[in-house]
Amino acid sequence: MPSTDTVLRDPRLADSLAGLGRELVKARIRDAQGRVRAGDLTAYEIVDAVLSGLPAAPVSLTRVLNATGVLLHTNLGRAPLSEAAVRALAEAAGTNDVELDLATGRRGRRGRGALGALRVAVPTAGDVHVVNNGAAALALAVTALGGPGRTVVISRGEMVEIGDGFRLPELLESTGTRLREVGTTNRVNADDYARAIDDTTAFVLKVHPSNFVVSGFTSSVPPADLRDLGAPLVVDIGSGLLAPHPALPDEPDMTTTLAAGADLVTSSGDKLLGGPQAGILAGDAELVHRLRRHPLARALRVDKLTLAALEATLRGPRPPVVVGLEADHV
Repeated sequence: MPSTDTVLRDPRLADSLAGLGRELVKARIRDAQGRVRAGDLTAYEIVDAVLSGLPAAPVSLTRVLNATGVLLHTNLGRAPLSEAAVRALAEAAGTNDVELDLATGRRGRRGRGALGALRVAVPTAGDVHVVNNGAAALALAVTALGGPGRTVVISRGEMVEIGDGFRLPELLESTGTRLREVGTTNRVNADDYARAIDDTTAFVLKVHPSNFVVSGFTSSVPPADLRDLGAPLVVDIGSGLLAPHPALPDEPDMTTTLAAGADLVTSSGDKLLGGPQAGILAGDAELVHRLRRHPLARALRVDKLTLAALEATLRGPRPPVVVGLEADHV
């Protein structure tokens, strides 16, 4: 029986050691040695058994081809990153100036490149901030602006549930904020919102119901009709569309929603934007600054890899999602 060290020195295992690490290879060697003791292998077959038992890569994810016909498939990782974003991830993986101003040698603003690119992409925003996913963006807004004794006014028709049983009302109520539901499932008007606003109102919330449609006898209120009710207006568009797109005429976008009067808009950084999973907050500069300085913002902070991929998505060529969307539209 060859020793573990002897097998490790076999040149046929050099690539596996370099790519998968010593501990994983040693574990497979011990498995093969056990099979030799049990009489299932000969000593000469140990290396072949080790190689056949090792994964191709040190991750459990398997690359697949999305042939479902669904451009953004949740179970398949939603938006694939662009080549520019993938290169940015590799560059950011090493040591870099994520919080260092190289010109002065002093501490720099984290994510300044990604935030600058986002401000350019959404010119109607006074300021922007990025957290780790779309739900986190909304949670930060509700926590910072709401809380015990405060209320959020929302239409009954926008109390959505998304994948994996995630329910928007439960997220809002988890912060101690009370919901003030207005209208009915299929109809709501501006007067419904106006009557619900009082001294306890933290803000009015509009949510884009992206995974269902109510048809027939319906009415809803656009953001422009809610801007002058005396309470901040927060709109969750969900999809990550930053500007209008001809292929999606009914999909709300961040630039237009802010121009219509929203004080704050939240969305995802992947989905229709085509970047990494992230949550985007854009809107009134003072309001965004207030959210950025809230203690919860530190717990929701994105890492340098996300910032790099997001910046490359915003500054680089069209990501695969947009290419696919436009190809389908043509």
